[in-house]
Amino acid sequence: MNIPVAFWLVPIASLVALSMAWYFFRSMMRADEGTPRMREIAGHVRRGAMAYLKQQYKVVLIVFIVLAVIFAFMAYVLHVQNTWVPFAFLTGGFFSGLAGFFGMKTATYASARTANAARKSLDGGLRIAFRSGAVMGLTVVGLGLLDIALWFLILNRFDHSGLVSITTTMLTFGMGASTQALFARVGGGIYTKAADVGADIVGKVEADIPEDDPRNPATIADNVGDNVGDVAGMGADLYESYCGSILSTAALGATAFAMVPEMQLKAVIAPMLIAAVGVFLSILGIYLVRTKEGATMKDLLHSLSVGTNVAALLIAVATFAILYLLDIDNWLGLSFSVITGLAAGVIIGQATEYYTSHSYKPTQKISEAGLTGSATVIIKGIGTGMISTCIPVITIGVAIMLSYLCANGFNSDMSAEALSKGLYGIGIAAVGMLSTLGITLATDAYGPIADNAGGNAEMCELGEEVRHRTDALDALGNTTAATGKGFAIGSAALTALALLASYIEEVKIAMERAGMTLTSLKGEIIQASQATIPDFMNYFQVNLMNPKVLVGAFIGAMAAFLFCGLTMEAVGRAAQKMVEEVRRQFREITGILEGKATPDYGRCVEISTRAAQHEMIFPSLLAIAIPIVVGMILGVAGVLGLLVGGLAGGFTLAVFMANAGGSWDNAKKMVEEGNFGGKGSFAHKATIVGDTVGDPFKDTSGPSLNILIKLMSMVSIVMAGLTVLFA
Repeated sequence: MNIPVAFWLVPIASLVALSMAWYFFRSMMRADEGTPRMREIAGHVRRGAMAYLKQQYKVVLIVFIVLAVIFAFMAYVLHVQNTWVPFAFLTGGFFSGLAGFFGMKTATYASARTANAARKSLDGGLRIAFRSGAVMGLTVVGLGLLDIALWFLILNRFDHSGLVSITTTMLTFGMGASTQALFARVGGGIYTKAADVGADIVGKVEADIPEDDPRNPATIADNVGDNVGDVAGMGADLYESYCGSILSTAALGATAFAMVPEMQLKAVIAPMLIAAVGVFLSILGIYLVRTKEGATMKDLLHSLSVGTNVAALLIAVATFAILYLLDIDNWLGLSFSVITGLAAGVIIGQATEYYTSHSYKPTQKISEAGLTGSATVIIKGIGTGMISTCIPVITIGVAIMLSYLCANGFNSDMSAEALSKGLYGIGIAAVGMLSTLGITLATDAYGPIADNAGGNAEMCELGEEVRHRTDALDALGNTTAATGKGFAIGSAALTALALLASYIEEVKIAMERAGMTLTSLKGEIIQASQATIPDFMNYFQVNLMNPKVLVGAFIGAMAAFLFCGLTMEAVGRAAQKMVEEVRRQFREITGILEGKATPDYGRCVEISTRAAQHEMIFPSLLAIAIPIVVGMILGVAGVLGLLVGGLAGGFTLAVFMANAGGSWDNAKKMVEEGNFGGKGSFAHKATIVGDTVGDPFKDTSGPSLNILIKLMSMVSIVMAGLTVLFA
């Protein structure tokens, strides 16, 4: 088919994003890294982070080779899969890992430069940290759009089976991205939280020394962990969210407009074009972020909000123009679906900010609870996290209904055409939510850079004023990171719902390959490709009275809790080893607490590295295995139940864990600013305990759940051929 001229905006936008990422990286590198001691500390962190990532990629490479061989067997021997799938899967994992690598490399060079800039002004530190975070944001969207554009051009040239098959095949590189992201999030999360918990329990609570004190043996491992978990892991995570939303919507567009070829192609490229325009507007928003000396937390939040909100407002306007110029059916309704996704993202972000920032009552009350001990801090934090799920869940529910109705012209019937177009609206709402990821991810990646800058300032004894500025940037980073996690899980919910429809299409394609037919609602024997969604649901008995659907739903909800339990325990085991090692060094290395001896930082880095490499494998492989096993035992109906249960349970649990962890962290920060007794007080020690409990909540288990939700959907889609063949 002929490629529309408008499509070429997608590869152009990807190259612009990558060029700007390179520009911001070079600008950051030209800044002064500070004193020799600052450079030395930054060098330790950089080498530790790169060594860990190299080891992690070796483990992940083995997993990818094994899975690619399985997919090749399915494609070339069993003939239940498109022959392009193994290659698409590998490129998805490669680009996802590459995005994380570039982001982490930037962060490890930026932290000392941020601390050095903070010696002069708060605005200087904010600019370096934020624009370094923008390198991650622009790299993710640039590589994502490049991968999508390349595969669309390749498959359009060599695969002549139609747009439905092409877009469904492209989804498999989303599985590669999701698999890599899960390993990166889980492994990085275990690494960073093992070090963080060990450093806090022994250093801050037992030895009563400041956070990031150079006398603490775990402090370098803690700073390394910020990069491998919160930067590399997060970059891979949001890469797959971004690509997944665009690809699932393109696949839905191919299905919804299959009977109108001239509209079908427009529906496929529409989400790509919205994302491409979002790149340019994200760059504009990045330049709008700045602040003034002496800024309060609300001032800093406002500075970041200006950039993100301007970009979101402009993409809302641009969407109307894009869909109008494409002359797509119901362009006005689809535009409002995109607006719905954008609005939902803003609401979830604001709700997350309210429940996690110490500028607001929920977190302030947790700090106050520290006056009566660690138990009340933990109880209050868990309660706050649970209550915080209400607004995101209701928001996503409203967004689903509105985007569905806007896209199908407020058609309340469940006809095949109305259903398909409504689902396309839900998918394009997810694209709207992530269309300005270039800047929203910058606000997230900024957080660990600011955190490491504070660590560098503390270890290099830069003075109270510098530490005060880096603490302000760090506290802001905790809130923006929590907001970013809320954004990611919100988009995951919409994308996962869109992937349900893509799974149905892939099952139909697999049935066609196997020469199977099905019975329509009218009782006719028809080809799978001719079946509507209602025909499909009736044939496989996908309804709440089918026990296979209910059992699948229970397993899906359980999978979210099982996954979190495994990753939480992994952090606990690794943290125990770290605590024992730090205590051993304090006990056996004479003069360490007096600053007369140098701790063995390398041993703590080694403990975190080994723990992460060992502990990440089982939970990650479990996420891949569950959909396959359910599909082969319970069939298509069981898989759809699994995906619905996993989506509902995983989304709610992820919001709870991210917000509870963020509120505990900022409650501690509030006490450290001099409230309720300040540093070293009884309330401080209580909130430190709450923070250590919240560490794996917000940085390991919680953020991994949005990947789990989508990975189970992606695996189900890729393995649909086996489900049809054996179930």
